[in-house]
Amino acid sequence: MKTALFETAALSVFDYRCTMGPGDTPFIEQHTRHSLSYVRSGSFGYNTRGRSHELVAGSVMVGHAGDEYSCSHDHHVCGDECLSFQLSPSLTDDMGLRKDALLIACVPPTPELMVYGELAQAAGRGDSDIGIDEAAMLFVNRFIEATSGKAQKATPTTARDRRRAVESALWIDAHADRSVDLQSTAKAAGVSPFHFLRLFSNVLGVTPHQYLVRARLRHAARFLADDARSITSIAFDVGFGDLSNFVRTFHRAAGVSPRRFRDAARGDRKIFQDRLKTVAVG
Repeated sequence: MKTALFETAALSVFDYRCTMGPGDTPFIEQHTRHSLSYVRSGSFGYNTRGRSHELVAGSVMVGHAGDEYSCSHDHHVCGDECLSFQLSPSLTDDMGLRKDALLIACVPPTPELMVYGELAQAAGRGDSDIGIDEAAMLFVNRFIEATSGKAQKATPTTARDRRRAVESALWIDAHADRSVDLQSTAKAAGVSPFHFLRLFSNVLGVTPHQYLVRARLRHAARFLADDARSITSIAFDVGFGDLSNFVRTFHRAAGVSPRRFRDAARGDRKIFQDRLKTVAVG
């Protein structure tokens, strides 16, 4: 089963869940785009370019556009689950992902990639204020570092970069109630998504999506404190597309639910007093 978590012309993120087992016959497939697929559970055999590789949880399947491959499940009866990052040629070039790195077929479980794979998983579930597109680029960037043995060089920020970052933050804040992603923000800034992610983070200390989520939370807190609208209306009006995600994200930030925050803002001092006691005990 294939589920799209994020999809643009430059970058797509898919959740793959395979239920094939030892009794199923492998079939030939073809990579349509360059891809890095993080195996989060299960195992499978990956056969490509005349060689076979065994992948387990934490491994990364590397796909080179145009290559044929097949997957087998001789050693595991429960199939596998993967998070796949698929890149366009322009994004591959922009990020500096070399062709020889795309021909290695797989990377064994390594700490530096597993932690970023799990970060992307959390982003895909909505459990992180990092955007899934940002997490994907961080994963690809870490793959480049791991396979080259060299850390990506930090580029010094220019006055133009700082102006772009600040203007972009103002643009994000003004459009926080709408659908905003890395590509649309980068386009407004006039740079590529990967370059924009780097310059914005370097200048302001947060990623564009983190700033977007925090802008939405700031607006929500203001409305909860002095507006009569329902919590559901506020959640959607500030840009959250899902009420449960809003409640979870707000609670993570404020330490209390939106409803209790509103009650406290309206005079229920005991809520914040309890929070202070908890902090003091901790």
